[in-house]
Amino acid sequence: MRRKTSQPATGVVAALTERADELVDDLVKVTMEAPKQSDSAWVPPPISAHKACVATVRSSIAATASLAMFDPEPAIQLGAEQARQQLAVSAVIEGDRIGFRRLWQVLAAEAPRHPDVDAHTVNQMTANLYTAEDLHATAKFTGYRDQQRRQVLEEMSEHSVMIDSLLHGHSHDAWTLWEMANYLRLPAEGPFVVIAAEVRDVGCQALPEIESKLRSLDVASAWRLLPDLQVGIAHIASEHHLDRAIALLTRMAVHRVGVSARFDDLRDTSLGLHFAKVSLRGPAKAAAKVAVFDGSMLATAAASAPAVMVKSAAAALDGFGDLPGQEREILFETFRVWMDNDASVNACADVLFVHPNTVRKRLRRIEQRTGRSLSRSRDLIELGLAFEVHSRLM
Repeated sequence: MRRKTSQPATGVVAALTERADELVDDLVKVTMEAPKQSDSAWVPPPISAHKACVATVRSSIAATASLAMFDPEPAIQLGAEQARQQLAVSAVIEGDRIGFRRLWQVLAAEAPRHPDVDAHTVNQMTANLYTAEDLHATAKFTGYRDQQRRQVLEEMSEHSVMIDSLLHGHSHDAWTLWEMANYLRLPAEGPFVVIAAEVRDVGCQALPEIESKLRSLDVASAWRLLPDLQVGIAHIASEHHLDRAIALLTRMAVHRVGVSARFDDLRDTSLGLHFAKVSLRGPAKAAAKVAVFDGSMLATAAASAPAVMVKSAAAALDGFGDLPGQEREILFETFRVWMDNDASVNACADVLFVHPNTVRKRLRRIEQRTGRSLSRSRDLIELGLAFEVHSRLM
């Protein structure tokens, strides 16, 4: 049941309501000057919120005569404005507590000026004021919470738009690029990498809390959740930071993760995403979940035009089509190891734990099946590119 006051209370309410503008200035001054326990400083409402402050004071004063007169709308508007100011909740609560104590002092000082207001009326008005303070807090935090939600959604939307713009390679001048990097909390200059992680289901993060975990390693990053991938742009200051980031990704990954080679200009983010996807979609090696694109000229050439390169590589390697899969893979692995060891038969044999003559026989079989000579530079380059495409894309 709502508490009611006697008719004399209306005189006090009318007198204080007339002074509402003056009271707002007084309440702001008292709140600013009062000692506070809150860690966050309380700041006065902006001029644009003055009208809502006056309406809030009038509503609270009216409620001392009858709680039915309390209007929550001004408090809701004021709460939204304080959320826009990014005031801490602790500061808002403490500021309101100081303000309502001051309002009670003003009420107590005004009451003796009205002969028909007795002690019982003052007590009743005080009780109503305490209830009005609770109603005010509830209304204010409704506005504060709703505005915060709107701001989070707006920030998420803008955050996503900016990352999408970089991932899709939209053209930006240097100033716009700097603003985007600043908003995403990334340095304006690299080196950067793009990380692409397979998601289990639409809407599920492949790497939960990855941004904060990378930040703990001094790696700044910005992330975007796509239907099939969770994609991040990470600033990698040194090889040490890259090693630590990859170690973290390896621990966290449930499905495949692809990492691009490092690049210096955020305008190259779309190309970085392409290479991260190439690494992600490439054949798994030794059950490794994280694949890093090495950025070599051969690897870049192989991955730059996937559809064309796959078609060309398939034609170059067509001669192996009738071999069993395991036998074909032995020949391919022999060629890759031979190339990685400066075309040294003995070094290749040591890595594969076979006799050098076995390596020579395998290389001759590759020449026979491809119709190319490993001693001819042009043929060797074409085969190297074909095997690189096969390794990464086929």
